[in-house]
Amino acid sequence: MKRERVQSLRKVQIAAFAVNEAVLYLDGHPTNRKALEFYDKAKKDYKDSMEKYEATYGPLTFYNAGGPSWTWIKGPWPWQNEREA
Repeated sequence: MKRERVQSLRKVQIAAFAVNEAVLYLDGHPTNRKALEFYDKAKKDYKDSMEKYEATYGPLTFYNAGGPSWTWIKGPWPWQNEREA
């Protein structure tokens, strides 16, 4: 994968991790205002990084694969490098 694509994907992964950790914490501390603020920011970061990645490289999940054609199958699969696609 190209370096820019890897960096963009890494941002998505970091944001997803932050959201998941915030959710787990909030399950036990549902009224913690700082945790709720962190969750809101992490969720926005995740949404923004996903949108940026998918606008450039295509969908990461089948939830966003619709459109005029089935875009999920375009581009390299996760186990392929770009030369094999």
